[in-house]
Amino acid sequence: MPIYLDNAATTRVCPEAAQAALEAMTEGYGNPSSGYALGQAAAAALKEHRAAVAGRLGCAPEELVFTSCGTEGDNWAVRAAAEYGRRKGRHIITTAIEHAAVLEPVKALAAQGYEVTYLKPDRSGHVSADALRAALRPDTVLVSMMLVNNELGTLLPVAEAAQAIRDAGSPALLHCDAVQAFLKVPFTPAELGVDLLTLSGHKIRAPKGIGVQYIRRGLNLRPLLTGGGQEGGLRPGTEPTAQAAALAAACAAWQEDYPARIQEVKEYALESLSAVPGLEIISRGDAPHICAVSLPGYPSEMLVRELSDRGVYVSSGSACHRGKPSHVFAALGLPKRTLMGVLRVSFSPESTRADVDALAGGLTEITKTRIAAR
Repeated sequence: MPIYLDNAATTRVCPEAAQAALEAMTEGYGNPSSGYALGQAAAAALKEHRAAVAGRLGCAPEELVFTSCGTEGDNWAVRAAAEYGRRKGRHIITTAIEHAAVLEPVKALAAQGYEVTYLKPDRSGHVSADALRAALRPDTVLVSMMLVNNELGTLLPVAEAAQAIRDAGSPALLHCDAVQAFLKVPFTPAELGVDLLTLSGHKIRAPKGIGVQYIRRGLNLRPLLTGGGQEGGLRPGTEPTAQAAALAAACAAWQEDYPARIQEVKEYALESLSAVPGLEIISRGDAPHICAVSLPGYPSEMLVRELSDRGVYVSSGSACHRGKPSHVFAALGLPKRTLMGVLRVSFSPESTRADVDALAGGLTEITKTRIAAR
């Protein structure tokens, strides 16, 4: 069995989700828009799946729209929020450590004349709520802030951002990318005070290809697409019934003690990895499932390859593009040697101490081999 410790990238589909998808594809395969019994049964099942996800998120089923993924949801939220506030201003606030699914549409809006303020993190990867308050302006129409950073595991002050927007009397809509937070840290959209919130199924052991967009009741956004009027006319297209069934099943299968179980394995990992010669802890992560470390001077892509040869799978954490390191770690101001050796380690309910031992052992072997070769 592979030692899989890259669960922030994607997760193995749980048996319950796989079975639910299979049954939807082979038994409940009707088109929910069809008027005959098979189609209406699919529509009823889709309603149940939406309610199940809403129950775990803590919102009304009518506030959820099924999407294909987190990237779709983030793009939709950013563009629709800017469109919604177009008569009130052209200023956007986000953070320098958002996912590219937020940063790229924000960049596109900047090219159209929007002014963007990027809140920078401190050395630990945290963003200041005070910096957000100072950045708010009368013409701010969107604040987009993730709840859990996907490379550091740090929590961002989303609820404080909502309070700041209210205190300032700002017209800004608040969007939150909660892809890495759902079911791992406690929250509801109402507790956060958000207008828009994005989720992705494959981070919680559902298949790839299903996501959810929370849209606060009463907020009338421009539809993502135009077509047959499905999803309340906001996201037309035949509904992904099998994927929705799998997502609902994954939500139901997620046990209340999973975050504590994952946290325990992560704490063991941080202790074990600290014994690897030269290794530095970059972020312990506030969320239970993500931490980041570095072996300064060791190229992270080399580390990923050599660990893979040993059957251990982690991410470089650098999301390299044309040789450039991750914008997230670059934003921390790390020394170049540290930046080049970053690894992200992320856990699931199936992760074990034995998995951690394999990772720590592999890194120790790599360092000893390199030292002996010098």
